[in-house]
Amino acid sequence: MKTQPTWSRREFLTAITVAGAGTVMMMNPLATWAIDEVDPRVAKIVADTIGIDTHNHIDVPLTLTEVPGPNIDLAGEMKQSGLSAICMTFALDYQKLQKPGEAYERFLNGLASMDQQLERNGMKRSLNLADIQAAHNQRQPTVIQSVEGGHFLEGQLDRLGEAYHRGLRHLGLLHDSDASVPLGDVYTNPARFGGLTAFGADIIKECNRLGILVDLAHANADTVAAALKLATHPVIISHTGLDTQLGQNQLMARMMRPRLISKEQAKIVADAGGVIGVWTHLADTPLEYAQNIRALVDVIGIDHVCIGTDTKLPPAYRAAGNFGPKPGEPTPQSGGDPGHHPEGLPMDKLGGGQNGGRIGERTNQAWQYQKSGFYYAVVDAMLKTGFTPDEIVKLGGGNFCCVFDAATAGHH
Repeated sequence: MKTQPTWSRREFLTAITVAGAGTVMMMNPLATWAIDEVDPRVAKIVADTIGIDTHNHIDVPLTLTEVPGPNIDLAGEMKQSGLSAICMTFALDYQKLQKPGEAYERFLNGLASMDQQLERNGMKRSLNLADIQAAHNQRQPTVIQSVEGGHFLEGQLDRLGEAYHRGLRHLGLLHDSDASVPLGDVYTNPARFGGLTAFGADIIKECNRLGILVDLAHANADTVAAALKLATHPVIISHTGLDTQLGQNQLMARMMRPRLISKEQAKIVADAGGVIGVWTHLADTPLEYAQNIRALVDVIGIDHVCIGTDTKLPPAYRAAGNFGPKPGEPTPQSGGDPGHHPEGLPMDKLGGGQNGGRIGERTNQAWQYQKSGFYYAVVDAMLKTGFTPDEIVKLGGGNFCCVFDAATAGHH
């Protein structure tokens, strides 16, 4: 990064909470339903914090004839989870992109689907931190619009401005497959571009100018290093984990290992002011997930870690001609990504979850025998792991709010 942000994390977190004896007093009305159903300490922390999942897939149709798809109860799922906000994302390359304009068409259809689904749920996108806070105060769940991969750009810089005006505030630069005009090297593919491409650099500059948070998930080490030198605002790596935390499932560990981050790489991101989201994959229980969070905190500090599950709140969308593989099929690009399309994985190895999906696909069904909503389970596990309420404020959403505000402040 060329410049460091002028905000102080301590000042910022004080501004979005009212401190008092190790707790915060900003009430989360979305969470109050569970006060009588969980440990009162857990319920209070969930109620007092702005909990944010920085990478949550909401499946919607990407084909015009299927827009907007079946009704989804996003608001209900968020209420159950205890989360105040999610970075609502979708990807365009689940099926191979074969012709010019196809990615942009999918992108526009996806946004149109999300527009209607949000309207059905009485929800709006948050375009900046003030919007997140306002939604929180008004007892409304909210989303930050994200897309995973810059495939829709197809080499046209002006499309980023169009996406911004449609509400995009969080751009995942890369996904599983290379865009038709590549932006950088994907960490699960052979390196071809020497890291960040010239077009990728232009996109980062434009994101900084417009007020869009840059997400470097799926980027290899060279791409990340080049992006950090160029960016004028902190970045996020929304969903990964330390490569030392492989869990107990050898199949999952082998598949996910290329997607994990080293301690050295994590420190580089944190030193540039960025934050890193820990996903739920490779954790068989909430406690193991909290321990994975602790492992990353021990490496880069409490101010640089957040939650980024890479799960789905509502059920997966499985229409004819959809943009995920059919049951039993791997993805064409990467051989199967369990975070996005678990049907491609052998169910006898991974275990079946509710509604026929793999355990861990749904946010509120992240772990077998899970009895409470996602954020309740995580807060309970973080307390048992030794985190204080003030630390949970940061990990649960405060750290993300810092970088999101740095990226979007001063923009409309």
